[in-house]
Amino acid sequence: MKKIGILLFLNVLIRFNTFSQETKRPNIIYILTDDLGIGDVSLYNVQSKIKTKNIDRIGNEGMIFNDVHSSSSVCTPSRYSIVTGRYAWRSRLKQGVLHGYDEPLIDSTRFTVADLLHNDGYSTACIGKWHLGLGWAHNSIKDNSDIDFTKNITGGPNSLGFDYFYGLASSLDIPPFIYIENNHTVGLPTVTKTYGRSGLAEKDFEAVNCVPDFTSKAVSYIKDQAEAKKPFFLYFTLPSPHTPIVPNDQFKGKSGVTEYGDYVLETDWAVGELLKALDEAKIAENTIVVFTSDNGFAPYVLKTFDVEALGHYPSMQFRGYKADIWEGGHRIPFLVRWPAQVKTKSECNETVCLSDFMATMGAITNQNIPDNAAEDSYNILPYLKGENKKVIREATIHHSIDGNFAIRQGKWKLEFAPGSGGWTAPRNAAAVKEGLPAIQLYDLNTDIKEQHNVYKENPKEVKKLTALIQRYIDKGRSTPGEPQKNDTVVDLWYNTGFGDVKNN
Repeated sequence: MKKIGILLFLNVLIRFNTFSQETKRPNIIYILTDDLGIGDVSLYNVQSKIKTKNIDRIGNEGMIFNDVHSSSSVCTPSRYSIVTGRYAWRSRLKQGVLHGYDEPLIDSTRFTVADLLHNDGYSTACIGKWHLGLGWAHNSIKDNSDIDFTKNITGGPNSLGFDYFYGLASSLDIPPFIYIENNHTVGLPTVTKTYGRSGLAEKDFEAVNCVPDFTSKAVSYIKDQAEAKKPFFLYFTLPSPHTPIVPNDQFKGKSGVTEYGDYVLETDWAVGELLKALDEAKIAENTIVVFTSDNGFAPYVLKTFDVEALGHYPSMQFRGYKADIWEGGHRIPFLVRWPAQVKTKSECNETVCLSDFMATMGAITNQNIPDNAAEDSYNILPYLKGENKKVIREATIHHSIDGNFAIRQGKWKLEFAPGSGGWTAPRNAAAVKEGLPAIQLYDLNTDIKEQHNVYKENPKEVKKLTALIQRYIDKGRSTPGEPQKNDTVVDLWYNTGFGDVKNN
């Protein structure tokens, strides 16, 4: 009888300790918007014509980061780095983005941030836009016309550590236009619809419903996990304000800055719904909420919705837009709220990259990450806790849609492109014709608008930074650790229009 009593006591003690540990582990919500410019967030842009009160709330109740960069100026490679902690140019993707029927970019054997958190007892979910490739089933020949939508989809979030997935294969303007839940489509695509591009769609699918549908799913997930009293990781990837610009009627005309501004307001509303769900479930105190964007503002929006003509500047003072190697392509909003650990209205001015998420989660959950994972991820927890005064990142690599590189260290930014590397004039081919040099060097302390190329005056900096980025490429990582292999050959001078100019 005494033995039974001791066993019961030990069982209760173990359960208490387990519960205690679980309640101490923070919930994690990562909100990723699509093509939201840093100047679209009113907390960053005092002259913004759009008031993003819910997004601003995250920064006002937590930390605002002032020098954060997506690892690429377009979405697929940026998303790759968030999930894997690795620069996407180390994979097969050297430029551009994936499309809706493309094969998975992340190998199923690669360790992800979802694996990391799942291994620590977290429930993990991805709700929203995926855009990292899926393994569609084919009947006989491997092209888009031969997909069997009744069969299992492989290689998606459920293969990479996520317990639950509900979302889209890629962007809202790329077919197929159909929801996916876990490894199956929700219904079958039986009609053709056009949202920027034309393609197969489920008959009831409407782009205008995506933001509210994903928001509803996310809110339900938060409430369910709160009731289960289990720590959770929600990767919430909104398809907005990427084109097609489709705000719901309740937001139309509310911003005063075209329907693009209205769509940003709907995006802000979605953020507010998640914050409200945390408050109602009484779990906000120990929930980390990260808010950011996958790259800068998309310039093609201006052709239909010229918000700049109305005095709203999504890139603020930064040169360029989405796709470009210049700051407007990859400098993004980044806000973190964690009431239990992060001081309200705090700021960080150090350089951070979206790839840093994985190492930071490893530190927060006190887990070791394998040496062959998160090769470009730095732990920024000391910044969040206000404990670190020194620079954590040795340097940061940027990448453009054309596959051009840049490296940033301190005030210096060296770009391996004669032009924008993207869509802004001059594009690389035009820059070569104009006789512009193969590289650009800017002192961002004195020239944040990147107007004065000072590579000739600073040959030592050019040589030092070129050697550093080449070392990062050759070593297969930019963090300390054993050398790793890139998936394919990486060429620093790729798509510059000059060929190999290493020795010039």
